Amino acid sequence: MSQIVRTQKIVSGGDCLAQINGKNVFIPFALPSETLEIEITKSFRDYDMAKITRVLEASPHRVTPFCPLYGLCGGCNMQHINIEEQKNLRKEILKDCFEREGIKNLPEIEIISGNDRNYRSRVQLTNGGFNKKESNEIVHLEACPIATKEINEYLKNTAQNARPTGRVHIFGDERITSDANDISKKLIVAEERDKSAFSKEVRLEGKISQKRREKLKLQQNRQFQGSSLNQNNRCRVKLLEKNITFDVQGFFQSNLEVLEKSITEISKNLGGNNLLDMYSGCGTFSVFLSDFFEKTCLVEHNRDAIVFAEENLSGKKHESFGLSGEKWVKFSAENYIKANGSFDAAVIDPPRSGMEKEISKWLCSKKIPQLRSVSCNPSTHARDASFLVKSGYKLTKLYLLDFYPHTSHIESMAFFEYTE
Repeated sequence: MSQIVRTQKIVSGGDCLAQINGKNVFIPFALPSETLEIEITKSFRDYDMAKITRVLEASPHRVTPFCPLYGLCGGCNMQHINIEEQKNLRKEILKDCFEREGIKNLPEIEIISGNDRNYRSRVQLTNGGFNKKESNEIVHLEACPIATKEINEYLKNTAQNARPTGRVHIFGDERITSDANDISKKLIVAEERDKSAFSKEVRLEGKISQKRREKLKLQQNRQFQGSSLNQNNRCRVKLLEKNITFDVQGFFQSNLEVLEKSITEISKNLGGNNLLDMYSGCGTFSVFLSDFFEKTCLVEHNRDAIVFAEENLSGKKHESFGLSGEKWVKFSAENYIKANGSFDAAVIDPPRSGMEKEISKWLCSKKIPQLRSVSCNPSTHARDASFLVKSGYKLTKLYLLDFYPHTSHIESMAFFEYTE
């Protein structure tokens, strides 16, 4: 049965909120302040989900989606909104998250953004296509307007039945400087890992081998062990005139334009003797920040990623720990400080779940003069920020990192200062 509603605000995840008889209703592909005819698709005790059957009064920000697969493909969910209003809405969601955590007097949220089309350099194909929205069915495609031209050339020139089966990561961008496995040398189609290589860890020593499947090895590092890598999945990109190597099967940002701008911003007015890079990944931030510090300490639980960090920071004074934040605090942090002195600054880039409790407590107690945190989840970022603020840190800057235009995905960056 159809019902008429007036939408209110957009919420995390991209749906719009409305109410029917006091019960919340969440509506995909809607905008605030629209009058809609809807049908309830799922009903729960505290809320309902609905679909639009007719737009009776459209928002002035509603536009025609530019992708013919929009609404069918499970990727974008904000193409029906003009790009500037998208930014405003994502900014409002971020602001709401921080205000809900009781953080008062927020600084004006700044937006770091780039091109809204042909920006995505990393995609995942499933049996040669994309997954449908909320489904395991596959959408077959020959182009994706938000993917880079290198990925679109691959989709156009590679028939559906010639693409790899299963879930496959593809990374394509003009910034690739390593030999890729595509004729253009600017695209890598990841090959599946050799699962047998993970049956046991190996001690790291020596230099990285150039063989296709070889143990990853390092010099003079006793604090972690690595695993094996399919050498065809190694990718090297040039960002801001520096080379960074990573595994295409692992995590790396897929909007390199916004990543470069974020690196530039996070590096401003930082420097000193000792830097902590917590949740360092392959060392993306440390590659640049190590120019401004005497020594860098990297902590990363993913030992495959930190093997690449060792490679990326070759020639820079640093120390790496292949440990979770919890274990680093428990077993290594104080010994490191005794040997090297207190930290002048820290960069934190945790997973979606946010900082581990032990890391949060440790940072709150150490009163590091400069903290810069990056997050892919505004809710946990706000939660972690509230602990820091309550312990005496001042939130001085807050950014929306607009990595994923036309989606509701929000990444953010916050700067904190501690002064006695």
